[in-house]
Amino acid sequence: MSDDARVSVVLDDAERSFLRAALLDWGGPANPTDALAVAMGFTSADNLSDEAWALWERIEAGDPLATEDWRRVLLAAEIVFVSDVVGSGLDWEITSGISDEESITLLRGLQRKLPRWRESVQFTIDETGGVDISDPERPEP
Repeated sequence: MSDDARVSVVLDDAERSFLRAALLDWGGPANPTDALAVAMGFTSADNLSDEAWALWERIEAGDPLATEDWRRVLLAAEIVFVSDVVGSGLDWEITSGISDEESITLLRGLQRKLPRWRESVQFTIDETGGVDISDPERPEP
């Protein structure tokens, strides 16, 4: 699948709340460096908050996003939730209002649901970015 392909993803309310909190937290308490922001696909640490919020507004509007944009959303959520060094980390439950237990469940669901850009020993990717599960015991995306 091409990185510029636009993909619509239907998110439930809990997934939306998780992504909103994750993208909003880049405006504080998260503390990214320029190198991290650029590695995540954003222009700089100073711009990360505004760029993340612009992605959220497009998600909230139901706009399809390019695969690269979904990748930035997912990576930003993964880092801000888990990292106590550059993300929200231990403050996540306070800033998001979502427990760590619920957050990891939501994050794993989003990792399975959002467009994929790499294959795994557990799955392959079809031409639309959908996942074909190789392991029948693994939950469906």
